[in-house]
Amino acid sequence: MAGLKIMAATLPTPLPSLLRLSHGLGRPDQPLAILGEGNTSARSGAETFLVKASGTNLGSLRAEDAVECRTAALLALLDETNLADAEIDAALLAARVDAGAKKPSVEALFHAYFLSLPGIEFAGHTHAPAVNGILCSPRAREFAEKRVFPDEIVCCDVASVFVPYTDPGLKLAQAVRRETEVFIQNHGRPPRVVLLENHGIITLGRTVEAVLAAMFMAEKAATIWVNASGLGGPTFLTPETVQRIAGRPDEEARRRVLKM
Repeated sequence: MAGLKIMAATLPTPLPSLLRLSHGLGRPDQPLAILGEGNTSARSGAETFLVKASGTNLGSLRAEDAVECRTAALLALLDETNLADAEIDAALLAARVDAGAKKPSVEALFHAYFLSLPGIEFAGHTHAPAVNGILCSPRAREFAEKRVFPDEIVCCDVASVFVPYTDPGLKLAQAVRRETEVFIQNHGRPPRVVLLENHGIITLGRTVEAVLAAMFMAEKAATIWVNASGLGGPTFLTPETVQRIAGRPDEEARRRVLKM
C-alpha cells in the first residue's frame, strides 16, 4: 500500500520497533496472545501513533498490519458519552492517516491515551494466561496492589493500575484513563502495568525492552503468585520493603541496563 510505504520510509524507527515488540509478545513458545488476540502501539510523531490493525496476529504482524492514526482524533472520543458502536467504528476509520489502511483495533482508543503520557513510547496488550488466571479470580485487585519478589518491583513498579471489568471499546478506554490518572496522582509517574479484570494486561514503557520486560515479569510473578497460593501464601513484601527496593541505586542502574 502506497501510504504504508511512505510511512515506513519517513519513519524508519517506530515501525520496525513495533514489529519487534509485536513478534516478541506473539511468540508461539510463550502464548501470551494467540490468533488475533492482543495489540501493540508505538508513538510515531508528536500527533500520530502506529497501532496493530484489528484481527491481525501479533506473532506474524507485517508492515501493512500497522495503522498510523491521529492521536487527537481518538483522544477526543474519550470525552464522549452514548456513542453507538457504529459511530465509534467510523471514528476509528476517520482517524487513519492513510484512508486505505486497515481498520485500527478498537483498543487503539486506550493506546492513544497511553502514548500521550510523558515517557511512554510503546504499549503492549496481551491475554497472558497466568496473569489472566488471577484477573479472572476474586483476588485480582490484590495482585495489582501487592508485590511478592524484588524483580517484580524493578520491572513492574511498586503497584499496577487495576481496572474493574468494563465493556471493551470506548467505555474501557475511559475507565483505563480514569484509573491511570489516579495512579499518576498517587505516584507522580505513569504506570508500567495496567491490569484489566477478566480481560488482560497492558505494559508501557519508553522502549520495546521495557514493555517486554514488564510483560514477561508480570507473567512470571503471576505464576509464582498462584504456586505460592497453593502453599498457603503468597507472603507479600511489606510496603516499606517495596519502597526500599524501588529506590535502591543498584536497582535503578539495573533499570537503565534493561532500557526501562
